Amino acid sequence: MKKHNPNGISRRTLLTGAAAAGGIAAVSSFIPTRFAIGGQHKVKIGILLPYSGTYAMLGNSITNALKLRIEENGGMLGGREVEYVAIDSEMSVPKTPTNTNKLVGKEKVDFLIGPVHSGIAQAMAKIVGGDQGPIMIVPNAGSNLVTGPLCAPNIFRASFSNWQPAWPCGEVMANDGHKKIVTITWGYAAGKQMMAAGRDNFAEHGGSSIKDILVPFPDVEFQAHLSEIANLDPDAVFAFFSGGGAVKFVKDYAAAGLKDNIPLYGPGFLTEGVSKAQGAAAEGIKTTLHYAANLDNAANKRFRAAYKEAFDADANVFSVQGYDTGSLLISAMDAVEGDTGATGDLIQTLEAAQLTDSPRGAWTMSKAHNPIQDIYLRQVENGVNLVKGVAAAALEDPAAGCKMA
Repeated sequence: MKKHNPNGISRRTLLTGAAAAGGIAAVSSFIPTRFAIGGQHKVKIGILLPYSGTYAMLGNSITNALKLRIEENGGMLGGREVEYVAIDSEMSVPKTPTNTNKLVGKEKVDFLIGPVHSGIAQAMAKIVGGDQGPIMIVPNAGSNLVTGPLCAPNIFRASFSNWQPAWPCGEVMANDGHKKIVTITWGYAAGKQMMAAGRDNFAEHGGSSIKDILVPFPDVEFQAHLSEIANLDPDAVFAFFSGGGAVKFVKDYAAAGLKDNIPLYGPGFLTEGVSKAQGAAAEGIKTTLHYAANLDNAANKRFRAAYKEAFDADANVFSVQGYDTGSLLISAMDAVEGDTGATGDLIQTLEAAQLTDSPRGAWTMSKAHNPIQDIYLRQVENGVNLVKGVAAAALEDPAAGCKMA
């Protein structure tokens, strides 16, 4: 995937995207004036995302779409030009304090965007959550704790909680007649939380998990685990992997001869953005997620066309989350006429945000600062994740432990 180059986006792309402006109910139509007189400092956006390793595709997709959305707004936030300061998170939790403090303390960013990794999100939230930190918008990491005990007035999410895309899949598996499953995931926060959500809902519908397999992250040697699954002979397997790891797992699953005998399910990340790379191995896999390529709404069609033109790549859920992060920034900065110091007003605008024109479909912000959104049932057909229905409408994260909710 090509890195985003603002100067490389065509005028045609900008005009196409401009038609989507105003997709947030809180966006105002006036031209900001508060900073119109005299010199202006650029709005500094700090980004902490992975640009190397198995999740590099996710980081680049988010960054590309974030910049695309702001370019559609003339490259401005609240009438001010934008400067980006990006750091490769390297998916390293131990490096998070250093990376976060560099962006907040040294670079003095106005907004903090990131991360992908749930463990990194939790570490970042502990550092910046509260009155003294900048506004942080999470464009992917689904840690339940971020909208639970670690929730804070200045932390928002434009993606999902780990509970959201996994919970509906438990009912999907039960409705397909399965009674016993095996779960398998990387043994870190996101994987554990997603498996727990799907497993709990499956249990509520009469099913049970006979084995929960945790694979050390980022290990992609699955053969021993697949042999164990074959011996256990469950009705189905519920799995979470993403990025390059998902490609390897799905291909290995099929190569082990399991695909035709033990159906594979998962939160949508199992096939999202990688279904073409997975090839025939992905065909027929059912997943649940808050986005699908063939969502039939005008915003999605505009967005996919603009993204394809700008980056010669297909949009995915990660780019949608980056794009909506840009929309949230535009909305908030327009409301305060470019005044990044108006933290209270920025927070109020983000709390009231209603994205009526998002590629994923309309969504609103919960009291815990997490999207309330539809979760779709999808199935891979000819390399594409196609919508088969709504698995859960306007699903809200439980936000257990959040004092704001």
